[in-house]
Amino acid sequence: MALSFAFTEEQDQFRALVTRFADEVVAPAADDLNATGTFPVDIVHQMGEMGLFGIPFAEADGGMGADLTTLCIAIEEIGRVDQSLGITLEAAVGLGATPIATYGTDEQKARWLPDLVTGRRVAGFGLTEPGGGSDVFGATRTTATVDGDHWVINGSKVFITNAGTDITSVVTVMCRTGEDEMTSIVVPVDTPGFSVAPKYRKVGWHSSDTREVILDDVRVPLDHTLGERGQGFRQFLATLDDGRIAISALAVGLIQGCVDECVRYATEREAFGKPIGANQGVSFKVADLEVAAHTARLATYEAAWRRDQGLDYKRQACIAKLYSTEQAVTAAREASQVFGGYGFMTEYRVGRFYQDAKILEVGEGTSEVQRMLIARDLGL
Repeated sequence: MALSFAFTEEQDQFRALVTRFADEVVAPAADDLNATGTFPVDIVHQMGEMGLFGIPFAEADGGMGADLTTLCIAIEEIGRVDQSLGITLEAAVGLGATPIATYGTDEQKARWLPDLVTGRRVAGFGLTEPGGGSDVFGATRTTATVDGDHWVINGSKVFITNAGTDITSVVTVMCRTGEDEMTSIVVPVDTPGFSVAPKYRKVGWHSSDTREVILDDVRVPLDHTLGERGQGFRQFLATLDDGRIAISALAVGLIQGCVDECVRYATEREAFGKPIGANQGVSFKVADLEVAAHTARLATYEAAWRRDQGLDYKRQACIAKLYSTEQAVTAAREASQVFGGYGFMTEYRVGRFYQDAKILEVGEGTSEVQRMLIARDLGL
């Protein structure tokens, strides 16, 4: 089957719109947001007004009715100037709203989606626990037991994005509801017994909200069950496939941001009487960054295209996630080297990228997990 990597005219126009917003609204605020760790509610609401949080959702649910490719375009362009807002968008859509849109009943979607797809509110997904990481099924200790017409939930979740912002509405929690049974349950954040710890002191993603979630005898009605009881783990695996592609787009944005910043700096900065970009030691580094951006973009959008075409895309999602995120770490290091001492300063974008890059190799499945899945798919 022939592949087409040409975006539609609508997607090109959409990219130009998001690019302008990223350059004119997000970029000027990024330094202060990184320094203070402030979650930018006002910018999130502006992104919502642009329709970014509703990109892949049906028009009947208030969304744009677009595809994953279009969402990746938005994540890439926001991530090109600020990774924290890029992950805020990715998590709010992919982990927060998508499970409800995909597995929720008509009543659940009518209750929660209108605010989520418009960016008035955001949602989180509670999966990882203090004693676990990649072994989600075996490590889950959070339990939900039936008491009359309610679930009673006890446990805790860690590293949960968008869990404690001023506009967070719900967190979908993965619970053990039987010995070999996992169920997803939607928990409104104002439910008694639901609480969040203070924000983590993170290496990067400073203005992204990431917290521990504590559930102490949290009671929610049985009609908050997302999909069928016992199907939570299957739902998680399907959600993660799309999430890997979206994280790849975020990594592509970081690499492209490194290219843009290095080209600008290498033509402006002079040493020994000439622009530093005239030296092969610098120009070759920037050329390698461009190769990484181009190749990672191809892998990411091929995976997104296959998903949008209804083709099998699991291996391609793993390949894109593995390659783009590892190249993002390399790109941030090399870009910082081009900037010299300034690359170690967080008021420069490449300094912030250096902080932000490492987590890309961990979130939505570590590099080791991607290699394991790729090898397994090859029959090894």
